[in-house]
Amino acid sequence: MSEATEAVGLVEGASGQPTANGTAAGGGEDIEARVSAGIRQAILAGEYAPGQRLIEAELCAEFGASRSIVRVALQVLVSEGLVEIQRHKGARVRVISLPEALEIVEVRMMLEALAAARAAQLATPEDDAELRDMLAGMRKAVETTDLLVWRDLNERFHASIQRISGNGTCTRMLERLRGQVVRHQFQVSLQPGRLVVSLDEHEKIANAIYARDPEAAETAMREHLSTVGEKLAALRPTRYP
Repeated sequence: MSEATEAVGLVEGASGQPTANGTAAGGGEDIEARVSAGIRQAILAGEYAPGQRLIEAELCAEFGASRSIVRVALQVLVSEGLVEIQRHKGARVRVISLPEALEIVEVRMMLEALAAARAAQLATPEDDAELRDMLAGMRKAVETTDLLVWRDLNERFHASIQRISGNGTCTRMLERLRGQVVRHQFQVSLQPGRLVVSLDEHEKIANAIYARDPEAAETAMREHLSTVGEKLAALRPTRYP
């Protein structure tokens, strides 16, 4: 069973078995949300590769849901830019080209700089402690070259700043954009010496938030994502099916 399936769990009725239409327990909308979350997680974790076909029958078996539920879940992911529906071929994981990834990072830079500035204004001592704990984990990940732990903590660090900012619209937009470039960013983290530099960039962002300096936080976030963009631009384009 994949991590995505474990996170979602089987869709069960009162008898403990999947229902005929996959909608008995908790309502259709709840099940659709859980299935879309499971497929989304699988895409972000690399279980489904760019260009890979998403076969409805296999997804039904994987997530214990009906075809109608799976189709709705796929449409949700189409709206998020993670999946595309090809005529006569069905659904597949959408391939994000390198030029498009660079455009996304440019937009992210603007939104995340705003979030960082707001976070510097609104952060509490508890928020500071949370960021410090994550940075401690990131330092350990750099020391041990644990890329998976780094990826998880990096995502949590940025998500925490967005939460602290209190701007829900900004957060929702960033969540969608992040999902589209997560694979490209992981490639950047594989570059020699990149984790050390990135750790320093994250510490500068956090220090500006601790100091309640919105301008410094905004600048530090812009510089961080500008560097990400530069590293992305240097990547060799990957060919997908």
